[in-house]
Amino acid sequence: MQMPTPMTPLKIGTRGSPLALAQANETRDRLATAFDLPGEAFTIVVIKTTGDRIIDRPLKEIGGKGLFTREIEEALLSAEIDIAVHSMKDMPVEQPHGLTLDTYLPREDPRDAFIALGGGTLSALEEGRTVGTSSLRRKAQLLYRRPDLNVVEFRGNVQTRLRKLADNVAHATFLAVAGLNRLGDDDVPRTPIPEDEMLPAVAQGAIGIERRKDDDRVAEMLAAIHDRDTGLRLAAERAYLAALDGSCETPIAGLAELSGDTLRLRGEILRTDGSECLADEISGLIADGPNLGQQLAARLLSRTTEDFFDWK
Repeated sequence: MQMPTPMTPLKIGTRGSPLALAQANETRDRLATAFDLPGEAFTIVVIKTTGDRIIDRPLKEIGGKGLFTREIEEALLSAEIDIAVHSMKDMPVEQPHGLTLDTYLPREDPRDAFIALGGGTLSALEEGRTVGTSSLRRKAQLLYRRPDLNVVEFRGNVQTRLRKLADNVAHATFLAVAGLNRLGDDDVPRTPIPEDEMLPAVAQGAIGIERRKDDDRVAEMLAAIHDRDTGLRLAAERAYLAALDGSCETPIAGLAELSGDTLRLRGEILRTDGSECLADEISGLIADGPNLGQQLAARLLSRTTEDFFDWK
């Protein structure tokens, strides 16, 4: 296998936010360690996506699936980059023809964190307070549990959202624990929310690495840093998401956990206004993960009405 060198570096495509760059750097470092390569054997290529360019409108108004991935995948297909590093919660369940997604780094803490500049917890937040979030899942889950709160649109990276809190745009917001951990933002006042109170987005906390299907050299390199347990968990979660025809624009939550040879998958779907929440779980052999995901989705869908996912 021909290794990348400073003369012909491996080009790693990513979004340009501090978190996206941290994930790309982690990927580079793991590859460098696995193959004893210098940092100069890799180049990080920043690509601005539609979701990054348009930040003054809700995601549902500017397009469907792939808002944070489409331009990166186009660069991968045209060989402008060799691999693409993604936050898996942003990834559509199907990849464009010619691309594959079969490498995952070890999953970070998948929980959501409640963020208020003065600290505190969601349950202790005063009635009528304003919470900012751009996630339809978080909005629906919040309104289901706390219909007394006011929810406003709150887009931007971690730093932008914290600045909006400081400017009193909202009293509190949510961020992924994984993102804060990867950024090393230990000084951000946070309260992790138990999964039983707020089930996370499918694949939250996981980093995926996409490649061209016919690139055997890259496939061999990526195999050395793939985390098997994360792959097994995401196979179940993404099969569940696919069966629900879901995306980051739909209030869907799901989390798979492994114990011995058993996989437990929890799922939750909500009306967009938070007026109804359907939850269920399923367990079985790890090897049956994708089938378990499809079964769980079918159970939940059997309990919905035709208008369940209509915008409110």
